[in-house]
Amino acid sequence: MLVQEAPIVWNSLKGLICVYKPAEVSVHKMRKILISKICQEMNSLEGRPPSDYVAIEGDPSQKLTVSVRPNFADHPLVVGPRYQNQDLHVSWSNFLGFYTNGVLLFGIRDGTRQAKFIRENRPTRAYRIKGKLGEVTDNCFKTGKVVMKSTWRHVKQEHMDRFLSAMQASHQKKMFEMCGVDIQSQTAYELAIQGPIRPANSKIPIIYGIKCIEFQPPEFTVEIQCINEYEDYLTHIIHEIGQKLHSTAHCTGIQCIRHSRFTLEHALLMKHWTLTNLLKNMDVCSKILVESGENLPRKSSRLV
Repeated sequence: MLVQEAPIVWNSLKGLICVYKPAEVSVHKMRKILISKICQEMNSLEGRPPSDYVAIEGDPSQKLTVSVRPNFADHPLVVGPRYQNQDLHVSWSNFLGFYTNGVLLFGIRDGTRQAKFIRENRPTRAYRIKGKLGEVTDNCFKTGKVVMKSTWRHVKQEHMDRFLSAMQASHQKKMFEMCGVDIQSQTAYELAIQGPIRPANSKIPIIYGIKCIEFQPPEFTVEIQCINEYEDYLTHIIHEIGQKLHSTAHCTGIQCIRHSRFTLEHALLMKHWTLTNLLKNMDVCSKILVESGENLPRKSSRLV
């Protein structure tokens, strides 16, 4: 049960939360909605009383009188609500595009340091991307204008799997080339067993794994593990798949299913954004960080 004293709740509201971002809602708008809901509910709790005003009155040459009276300069009706939007610091750990839905991490107050720590260490993310064969749009997404149509019935799942395997192998080779290491060497093996190799340049997208998990032509879904990706890059992957399969394709949906160790299971829907649920979610996220050994900021060790 949530404590009714606002100062106690405010002191507990420090950490990382995992929420679910719907499609066609920007991260900036999500942040504003979150801040507004928190402040609105905080102001509905029992706040601290206005501080007293101590007045010393009388003739200085004679005995003075000390009186305590209400301090109207500290009253909420004069200064406004105790908790205002600009008082709450919130930052995101991963930025999802406008059309992307899924796992989104926010750091609240002291949790902004944890959000920054995770963001700067560039963890891998997993996506489910839906595509449709036979049409190409001017922005490679379903919201764009169809500029070309083609046949797609010749495309089989084995063709799709073969190309995705080649794409994954190409990216793996690219990772080692950026290290200046031969993929067949012992050095490459030693690098691989230490974990995912992250490029030094944070603007270079790298795919660690990609596979087709659903194929019902003309609709299909691919699951991708990657780093340094962005929304346009993911939509263009679907466009490239269509081209390589001697057809055309455009993206119909993007869902982030994992960011670092946080998955859809941990994501809190917007309709459940209450102080009670946010504090519970903050505890869950804190346990995940402790279990992963990432609870306290520390220097990142990168291989590239």
